[in-house]
Amino acid sequence: MKIGVDASCWGNKRGFGRFTRELLEAVLEIDRSNEYLFFIDEFTSGSETIPARAERIVVKTQTSQINAASAGGRRSVKDLLAMSRAVLRHQLDVFFFPAVYSYFPIFNRTKIVVTLHDVIADHNPKLIFPDSKSKLFWKLKQNAAVRQSDLILTVSEYSKKQIVDYFKLPVSRLRVINEAARPVFKVLPKNGFLSGALARCGLRPDEKFLLYVGGISPHKNLDALIKAFERIAADPDFSHIKLVLVGDYKDDPFFSAYPSLKRQIAALGLEEKVIFTGFVPDEDLVCLYNAATLLVFPSLEEGFGLPAMEAMACGTPVAASNSSSLPEVLGPAGRFFNPRDAEEMASVIGKILGDEKERDAMKRTGLARSEQFVWKKAASDLLGIFGELYA
Repeated sequence: MKIGVDASCWGNKRGFGRFTRELLEAVLEIDRSNEYLFFIDEFTSGSETIPARAERIVVKTQTSQINAASAGGRRSVKDLLAMSRAVLRHQLDVFFFPAVYSYFPIFNRTKIVVTLHDVIADHNPKLIFPDSKSKLFWKLKQNAAVRQSDLILTVSEYSKKQIVDYFKLPVSRLRVINEAARPVFKVLPKNGFLSGALARCGLRPDEKFLLYVGGISPHKNLDALIKAFERIAADPDFSHIKLVLVGDYKDDPFFSAYPSLKRQIAALGLEEKVIFTGFVPDEDLVCLYNAATLLVFPSLEEGFGLPAMEAMACGTPVAASNSSSLPEVLGPAGRFFNPRDAEEMASVIGKILGDEKERDAMKRTGLARSEQFVWKKAASDLLGIFGELYA
């Protein structure tokens, strides 16, 4: 097969960028027979991490697709057609979009697979879009992608059901492949190796902290986490614990809650206890996971919830929302709370913090759970989907 791939979100720091990189790297590692053409804009063309085995088709566009593909961004018709024409010049058997965010029309007579990670933007538009125009452009793009696709790929059974219900699609049009933690995310020895990464994030080696990893967008529900943390910090037994929020708040093109969160933290007098690290590279992130007492994942909705999987692979206990995909992903390793109830969230977190045996049990179960999810399995499943369309 000759397989075309929209790899223009390769460099995105959000979850769908990691999904693109990890899945395609795994596919190219196990598949030595098919030919791959990666279509990228010139802003992405300088990336040294794109595997050499894939042929790069560089398309001249006016705007970086990483920015234009955000919920608040949009590409010009000229840029869309530039990508479409580049694909049209090649005879392809299958074309794959790892994320609907960077979708553009395909005019070839080829089979198309589009990935919809979730329908969070459709369920929570006020938390995703800065204005009605951004929402309109997103809906037009998403609906066009759904209509043109032969198969829709998603990352959890939860997301599959939501997509089927929202778009009124037959279940036969959807396929599920799971995400996984990179091998870099693993249990590390508790020694001085961690101290450098902790210091770069404003932490001392002996400090205990709760950890959040992900976007700083409104639907991540960090305002409720901060309310819950205020209750925890007021307990004399936990007054020494800090809250570390890992996520890009400077260069992320998506709608951000960072300004309002900073105001909330100041109003509660928690400036000395809550740390925003900004983007953290994986080499430091694995150290944060290993050093954290608990990962808290309070999202109102997730398509998969990759940071929870990464935390489990590092032996870190996880407390998460009892909604969307998170109970499916965490299984028996997780402890859950109502994300809209800050008091319940604080209660669940507090019980875990006060019970070392419980944390040890969660660590063991989480490690076993994370081993069930591997990128090679996801890559094999994707190749099966390509073969299904090509047959």
